[in-house]
Amino acid sequence: MGGADIFDIVGSALSAQDARMGVIASNLANVDSIAPPGGQPYRAHEVVFEAAPVGDGATDENTPDPGVSVVATVQSNAPPKRSYDPNNPNADASGYVTGSNVSQVDQMVDLIDSSNSYAAAIAVLGQTSRIDQQMLSSFQVT
Repeated sequence: MGGADIFDIVGSALSAQDARMGVIASNLANVDSIAPPGGQPYRAHEVVFEAAPVGDGATDENTPDPGVSVVATVQSNAPPKRSYDPNNPNADASGYVTGSNVSQVDQMVDLIDSSNSYAAAIAVLGQTSRIDQQMLSSFQVT
């Protein structure tokens, strides 16, 4: 694996976590949204990652670049939240309001995890840069 490969791998990880944080932000923005009677409530979105394996060094056009990519964004299948609020104009005939299925706690845990993954990738870039600098300085003639 060459030096440029590590930058490609870390870059793909940063892009994937950036996409994940964007989805989390959208979910958190819709945590309190409600649906009108008969309408569909906002459903939380989840990012699906796919890792490309690091090969044996032989590359061809069919070998994917090593790293991680976002293959899809899917909707959560968790049930929507229902609360009894008969005075709400969006309540159904039974007095229930249907809201999004976004769990604020779960989204905050995902945000912390994504932020930590992003920071770890940045740390790998920093360490790689330090190693490159040390290698270059070892070739200097004094």
